[in-house]
Amino acid sequence: MVDGYCDPAFTAVREAFAAGFAAGEDRGAAVSVQVDGRTVVDLWGGSWQRDTVVNLFSVTKGVLAVCAHQLVERGLLDPAAPVIDYWPEFAAAGKSAITVADLLAHRAGLPALRETQPPGALFDWTRLTTALAAETPWWPPGERHGYHVVTWGWLLGEVLRRASGRTPRELVADLGLDLYVGLPASQAHRAVSTIAAPFTPPAAGAPGSELLAAMGAPGSMAAQAFVNPPDLLTPDLVSDPRWRAAEIPAANGHGNARAIAELYGSLVRTQSPLLASLAGATEERSAGRDAVLCGHTRFSLGFMLPGELRPFSPGPRAFGHPGAGGALGFADPDARLGFGFSPDRTITTLHGADPRWQRLVPAVYACL
Repeated sequence: MVDGYCDPAFTAVREAFAAGFAAGEDRGAAVSVQVDGRTVVDLWGGSWQRDTVVNLFSVTKGVLAVCAHQLVERGLLDPAAPVIDYWPEFAAAGKSAITVADLLAHRAGLPALRETQPPGALFDWTRLTTALAAETPWWPPGERHGYHVVTWGWLLGEVLRRASGRTPRELVADLGLDLYVGLPASQAHRAVSTIAAPFTPPAAGAPGSELLAAMGAPGSMAAQAFVNPPDLLTPDLVSDPRWRAAEIPAANGHGNARAIAELYGSLVRTQSPLLASLAGATEERSAGRDAVLCGHTRFSLGFMLPGELRPFSPGPRAFGHPGAGGALGFADPDARLGFGFSPDRTITTLHGADPRWQRLVPAVYACL
């Protein structure tokens, strides 16, 4: 049922991973852990093979954030600079003061497009970046924060493209890992589809119920953030060849736990870390009530920080990003830890930790 490598000191992680299959929570999945650049856990199980890849949903945001921080270190991107320094058309509708940091920390006020987009728009980079450049913010930029569910990838991706001359697809490829924004046709045979576990809506007044109600209000900011472009409502969207091949860098990255752990592990290892400074990754830039998710969230420059809505690590300086349905990647600089989890059975959790994290993450920390 479970295959791969596990350092004897981390046997508890193997047991926690196997428990997910025994409980029927996983069909196929992988978990991987690096400590100071050394792989201590690299496991896969169920229907998976060693090289299986899957859609990682918003774990992709953390991958793109690493690319942004690399450009900052190369002097090609300044978080304090106005977006219009890189993307002049973005000045429309009173957005000239929005900074790159505002985009990174979900403070730009652009979590959704008001105008319903036509069929196929989800896969049209130029159409969507043009629409976002013309869009009026939903709140005064910088004054609040709200999770930019899908728009974040197009907003930041366009800035990175203009700053570096390379697309998000190319920047992620430059990382040299088994991670893709736009899965190449040559790798499609390794991809598995996701299946959704049954969803039980929260009771009225319970955590997550406010978000569910907001998403159900046609035309609301929350509804538009999740369902516009309407292609997002396509049944089994993540198995659609157009989805897999497109550049949707907030949500359609493909990879597996090994690649995620390698990425985050490379940021915090002692020798030759991928980034010279982690200040932008660990410093809180947004915190409090999220205008879109209707709960308490925390963000640094491009990364989610553990908090009430998504308590994915006990580390006080941990940073990373979860994905819809349970995928997770994070780094803990104090533990020199990189963690990755990639399932193909998605469990919808509107508030709190995925049930599989509740076993895996404590097991990892207990073994350190």
